[in-house]
Amino acid sequence: MNRRFLLTTAAAALATAPLSAFAQEAAAPEATMEEQTGIPEMVLGNPDAAVEVIEYASFTCPHCAAFHADQFQQLKANYIDTGKIRFVYREIYFDRFGLWASMIARCGGNTDRFFGISDVIYDTQREWTAGGDPAQIAANLRQIGKVAGLEDETLDACMSDGAQAQALVDWFTENSTRDAVEGTPTFLINGEKFSNMSYAAFAEILDAKLAE
Repeated sequence: MNRRFLLTTAAAALATAPLSAFAQEAAAPEATMEEQTGIPEMVLGNPDAAVEVIEYASFTCPHCAAFHADQFQQLKANYIDTGKIRFVYREIYFDRFGLWASMIARCGGNTDRFFGISDVIYDTQREWTAGGDPAQIAANLRQIGKVAGLEDETLDACMSDGAQAQALVDWFTENSTRDAVEGTPTFLINGEKFSNMSYAAFAEILDAKLAE
């Protein structure tokens, strides 16, 4: 079943949770949301496509991992790589481990690397989350970053960036509130909200949108 969350509780918990080696608590800057977060969208496909798919997902959600192993691969081959759609990935944080995974995936700000690291995070979700020990999970995520080519100094900077951690929580909170996201994965297809579905159902909706 989809994991449900109380948005205000989750946001408050993430904003105040200790990030161990990852980040120190930072004061929220007094600025607009865009200036405060500076969080870039992670986008694949045709930026000018008439159909936009936004996925809201959590790196610690098993259903999201299953979607990325199955339906997403078919969507990528048939709709994203062919330029039919614009695909946007936005993170949801159920827990600090999902936030840490996002900080690693976004380290360096490279879109291609983000999706490459995301693939590994989802493919090995059971392994890097096993046991639930925060120190071990941090070490596991760090190793994923190193395999992806991130240097120790770069990882240190990303993992200790408390302002970025707070910005990601603020960004997630605003997105989730605005789009009324209550579980993952959730999809917006040209602004219309859908829950998880089979590839066949997804393709039927996309084909209908493309034909409009």
